[in-house]
Amino acid sequence: MDESIAADVVERLRARRIFAGINRRAGVYNVGVRVVIPDGREAIWDNDGAAGLEAMVLRDGVLVGFVPQIPDSDDLDAAAITEIIAATDYDAEPPPSPPVAKPASPPADPTPRPAAPATGRGWRDRLRRKA
Repeated sequence: MDESIAADVVERLRARRIFAGINRRAGVYNVGVRVVIPDGREAIWDNDGAAGLEAMVLRDGVLVGFVPQIPDSDDLDAAAITEIIAATDYDAEPPPSPPVAKPASPPADPTPRPAAPATGRGWRDRLRRKA
């Protein structure tokens, strides 16, 4: 997020009485918006430099949740970003993930394998140390 857009979003959020501030990562030119959630968590919006709008939800610096990337959000203006951040429900259950397709079982090998020769010794005898 550009720093001027982040500053505009922060001002708009503060006008709505949402406690927000600019979040800068040390040594990196990425700027985001930090929103304090009343239960002690905080959401860091778009601080990773990637295209699109997403958030990490932290409690005492530990990741406890996230808001997945919002589709087609890489070219939003400050007003649209403010609407998204203000309307986000941080307690909502994440959407269900799509079902994972099970890998197909390997085809049966049509060639028969030769049987192992019978040695009369079991695995225990083979693995036993020789004295």
